[in-house]
Amino acid sequence: MKQRIEEKLKNNLNPSFLEVKNNSHLHSGHMGDNGTGETHFAIKIAAEELEDLNAVNAHRKINALLKDEFGLGLHALEIKISK
Repeated sequence: MKQRIEEKLKNNLNPSFLEVKNNSHLHSGHMGDNGTGETHFAIKIAAEELEDLNAVNAHRKINALLKDEFGLGLHALEIKISK
């Protein structure tokens, strides 16, 4: 899942900085944990394409890019956007 997330964001946003961290172990046994260990991720990203968007629209854009991953078990995504 981490690799899929990284590839989609790199291919679609060409970020100058990208960090994807798997935080699923912090949510083991919680709602949304399907036992795969790939359900909760944190993203830190800087990309020119996101600079002119407000936080809500930038998050919407990232969530839309990762819609297939949500269908494959991604449950939660923490997003931090840098300029």
